[in-house]
Amino acid sequence: MAQVVLSGKIPGETLTAKIDFKESLDSYRSVAGQFRVLQVPAMHYLMFDGSGDPNTSNLYQQALQTLYPVAYKLKFASKAQGKDYVVPPLEGLWWAEDMAVFTERRDKEQWSWTMMLMVPAWINEDDYATALETAQAKKPLPCPGRIRFQSLAEGQCVQTLHIGPYDAEAEILAAMHHEFIPGQGLRMTGKHHEIYLGDPRRVAPEKLRTILRQPVEPN
Repeated sequence: MAQVVLSGKIPGETLTAKIDFKESLDSYRSVAGQFRVLQVPAMHYLMFDGSGDPNTSNLYQQALQTLYPVAYKLKFASKAQGKDYVVPPLEGLWWAEDMAVFTERRDKEQWSWTMMLMVPAWINEDDYATALETAQAKKPLPCPGRIRFQSLAEGQCVQTLHIGPYDAEAEILAAMHHEFIPGQGLRMTGKHHEIYLGDPRRVAPEKLRTILRQPVEPN
């Protein structure tokens, strides 16, 4: 990794450049109003499964309260070894028995989900186990038994950038699922994937930026 020297530091002292995966990985880039087909490499994640409306589900809040402490312990441990990075954005896999609840009815009580935080490829199972133990020792996690460390290989996908409230995604998803994907000779496979580039606690709903992704395969 490149070394950089910042002004004001002692001559000869170096700091490791901090990696921001939103800038360095193509899979975190999309343009509003454009669908594109891309290959998404296999990546490692912290994952937490649940179901129900994320706006009212206690389990959803517990998922975030479990994922983030472990993610930051991994980051700090990596930084201490000379590899610093920005904790990637929150991501979610979403599915239901009837996928029309996403594009038509938006019946959130019928949704199942896996909330995720990506971790760099150099982090392994032992690193994860140590981070989980350290986070739990500092402050008991709500659901330490539900978090897991797992890779996800989505391969060929279609994605776009949605700007605006989450509940305004339905029209874009309908166009992706029923127009663009079949128009490219593809069919959906895998789970609907969202990447949250904005924090709803700090960003107005109309300015939220969300990558919408769908794994696909030749029809």
